[in-house]
Amino acid sequence: MARARVRMLVRGLVQGVYFRQSTADEGERLGLSGTARNLPGGEVEVQAEGEREAVEALVRWCHRGPPAARVEAVEVAWEPPTGESGGFRVAR
Repeated sequence: MARARVRMLVRGLVQGVYFRQSTADEGERLGLSGTARNLPGGEVEVQAEGEREAVEALVRWCHRGPPAARVEAVEVAWEPPTGESGGFRVAR
């Protein structure tokens, strides 16, 4: 199975609608490892690693977000996989 790693910066109405937790839940459901954390400017940074198809599914999900989110932009940066595993977590 091909692995992939991605770092995303999500902008819009994403901090006040549990976007971090919803992203972590979706990443966990997809079997990915990674983190979701709020940034001071109102953006959310998401890092994820796992099977390429699952990572691509999370990228698509982040463009939509949970129902209450208003995602304006998702900046996607693909990175070399590191072999990280261990679940998805919400960084404080």
